[in-house]
Amino acid sequence: MNKAQWFDELAWGLSERGWVSFDVTTWLGPELLRSLQSELIALDQRDALKSAGVGRGSAPVRDRSVRRDKIAWLQGASPPQVALFGFFERLRLELNQRLFLGLKRFEAHYATYHCGDFYKAHVDSFQGRASRIVSLVLYLNDDWQPLDGGALQIFNRESENEVCGLVLPEMGRVALFMSEEIRHEVLEAHRTRYSLACWFRQDVIPLPLSAVI
Repeated sequence: MNKAQWFDELAWGLSERGWVSFDVTTWLGPELLRSLQSELIALDQRDALKSAGVGRGSAPVRDRSVRRDKIAWLQGASPPQVALFGFFERLRLELNQRLFLGLKRFEAHYATYHCGDFYKAHVDSFQGRASRIVSLVLYLNDDWQPLDGGALQIFNRESENEVCGLVLPEMGRVALFMSEEIRHEVLEAHRTRYSLACWFRQDVIPLPLSAVI
């Protein structure tokens, strides 16, 4: 499958069922994935990630009954981030070409889930906000097994309580889904879990970011 066909498959998955999962190792390369993983582990070891909040705006609520992950926003300030942002920009353009989504920019952050952490079922954007349109999660974990927990549980967009997919957070695995339509949940992790989340947006005014690296 060539790259054009690969993007066709992603667009079809988003259009037909609202989500798709795929391995991006061939595109990004194992060295880049390893560099991103090392960067995130170093941040975690320095306690440089901040507890994530729930809600939008300048003062999100930190509710540990809903989510327990810690995050650090990316600005493309390191060589691995620059390379990753190049891929995100290519994906933005290809999705716009195929699905006419009007995506204008993206934002991304690292996330760490320690043992016992989770994120209850939610959607990434409210209907009609025209902000976050497509969500992407890239996983950065070695030798992840089902008993390690931490899977991304996907709910059917036609029936929000019906589970239709389960994505293990394996190295190089990506989940891509429509932010307003796909309800999802991070199940409790039983070992430290590393990931990177990105949102493709229709708005043009950047929001203030905290814990920027």
